[in-house]
Amino acid sequence: MTADPADPADVIAFIADSPAGPQIGAFFDLDGTLVDGITATAHAGDRIRRRQARIGEVFGVVEAAMRYRFGRVHFEKLLERAAGYLRGDSLAELDAVGQRLFGERVRSRLYPTMHEIVLAHQRRGHTVALSSSALTIHAEPVARFLEIDHVLCNHFEVDEQGLLTGRIARPVIWGRQKAVAVQEFCVANAIDLAQSHFYADGEEDIALMGLVGHPHPVNPRRRLAVVAAQEGWPVLRMPGKGPRGGGPGVLK
Repeated sequence: MTADPADPADVIAFIADSPAGPQIGAFFDLDGTLVDGITATAHAGDRIRRRQARIGEVFGVVEAAMRYRFGRVHFEKLLERAAGYLRGDSLAELDAVGQRLFGERVRSRLYPTMHEIVLAHQRRGHTVALSSSALTIHAEPVARFLEIDHVLCNHFEVDEQGLLTGRIARPVIWGRQKAVAVQEFCVANAIDLAQSHFYADGEEDIALMGLVGHPHPVNPRRRLAVVAAQEGWPVLRMPGKGPRGGGPGVLK
């Protein structure tokens, strides 16, 4: 097989001509990769519109989104802040909200070409997994729609009544820990990383990009773009679906 292509149509053809079977993994990041935007902001915006968010939460969400977009916040602290605002809420009710918001806000922001790439892997019988630092309420509705059976993501910590404690279950899936989670998943499911694919947009995904045989930066942010150029990783470009077009924006 030749070097990985960069044109989406060529990637789909490349997958169709690749070996079949579940020993090959196809791992997909969520925000900025499968979806144009940050899925968590759909939930934050919904709470603001419904006047469920206190003023401190409103400013916190705006600040966190901006800092995250420009790489100036520690992701673990961002997650803990989000969980703290929801302390005492029912996880079952939040799951229902996440499913509703997927239909109302997120589904229209899915990249159609990335959906085609997911389907191409599924047709070859590859083990397809959503590997994201998002929380379950944001990641699982997307996985269900795309018929992705495996989701490696972050979870709220809950008490015996199913209510959020205000903390995130450890370890937090982010950066190198995402790579560790995928490696453990591959060992448990007899998947060969050297034949596997990973699609992602952020610098936190560089560690995992370096482990798979077929790294696919998608609309890469600055640092990942630099590393991709250095490593010769082919870059996939998806047109923005928001009003400004281009890279990942904010779901409203």
